[in-house]
Amino acid sequence: MAIDWLAFWLTLQLALLVSGILLVAGLPIAYWIAFSRWRWKFLVEAVVALPIVLPPTVLGFYVLVALGPRSPLGRWWISLTGHTLAFTFSGLVIGSILYSLPFAVQPFAASFSSVDRKLIAASSILGASSLRTFFRVIAPLSLPGIIAGAALSFAHTMGEFGVVLMVGGNIPGVTRTISIDIYDKVQAFDYSGANATALVLLAISFAVLSAVYALNRRVWVWK
Repeated sequence: MAIDWLAFWLTLQLALLVSGILLVAGLPIAYWIAFSRWRWKFLVEAVVALPIVLPPTVLGFYVLVALGPRSPLGRWWISLTGHTLAFTFSGLVIGSILYSLPFAVQPFAASFSSVDRKLIAASSILGASSLRTFFRVIAPLSLPGIIAGAALSFAHTMGEFGVVLMVGGNIPGVTRTISIDIYDKVQAFDYSGANATALVLLAISFAVLSAVYALNRRVWVWK
């Protein structure tokens, strides 16, 4: 078959898992960025945004070192499981989370920052806790940004190449993603196969972005 469906399903699982984790972990980070008054907050923002400007191979290299057998995390993982995190699906998830982090956190934080502070203050005056205020006031008003962040992290993970190649290598059924499959097909001069696979990835990316714009438009209409 022209399309390696095993690589496709592995990539889909990776993207769903990463976007789900970033939805849970990215919301509190974005909340802190949006509302913290710490004077050095810009350093945290710079760290979060670093994967946007950092070459994927550089980030992948440092993630590979951090997951390797000589690092504290790598040694702990080996003692726990008997194998390294590098060149495994778990290592792929960690690298993808770090690489896609700003694509989730930045839309979340931008939406949180746009919420009228008077509404948040009113919720506090009425006795609502910070957690209740978040779920009853901030999150509903920030829904377009939350949708965008989750979708962008999903689409970005589907198409990433440099980080997954550095951290996971090219192990069929374990770490071989659809972008690596396209690269291999091009290297083998299988342009028809590469084109078929690329069209699938293009269609998925277009569908995700179209759904984001459509949902966000409906959200604003409902308001």
